[in-house]
Amino acid sequence: MFYTLYPTKQIPQMKKTIVGALVGGIIIFMVQFLSWTVLNLHYKSQAYTPKQDSIMAFLNSQDLKSGAYFMPSLPPGYNMDDMNKLTNAQKGKPWAVVSYHKALNNNMGMSMLRAFAVDVVVVWLLVWILGKITLPSFGTIFIASLFVGAIVYLNQPYTYHIWYETPGQKGYIIDAFAEWGITGIWLGWWLRRR
Repeated sequence: MFYTLYPTKQIPQMKKTIVGALVGGIIIFMVQFLSWTVLNLHYKSQAYTPKQDSIMAFLNSQDLKSGAYFMPSLPPGYNMDDMNKLTNAQKGKPWAVVSYHKALNNNMGMSMLRAFAVDVVVVWLLVWILGKITLPSFGTIFIASLFVGAIVYLNQPYTYHIWYETPGQKGYIIDAFAEWGITGIWLGWWLRRR
């Protein structure tokens, strides 16, 4: 039945796509794992403070809902005059972004599975795009992969950093280009294989 739905010429291409996406997903997952654990490139974005117990006790006493909070801010329904007054009054003063959760639900296995699945899907999307290029060279595949890394970095970590001055950008840049550069080398070899 499989062969009647898909002509035989497409089966090798499907195999290439599936294997390319799976191995590429593994590469990205492993680089992320090393980056966040062994290499600890993201220590600045999750720094330790010796005041954590008193800060957590205070936050817990405030009966907050789980969510992210930008402080100081205004309640919903504010107008631009109110926002301008707040912004001018707060210039040069401390501010914070707090991500608060009522309970730590650390399901490492499920989180790792979901992250790996996402990694495979994003590589599959890249392989699909590359498959639309007639006979791409190794260089084209490699550069396209690096461009994906640049897009990933610029669209999320860097854009968020522009607004919220998030620390640890060096780790995100290294992640983007290491993950997608190594994946580009793999795909450049694999997709061009006869």
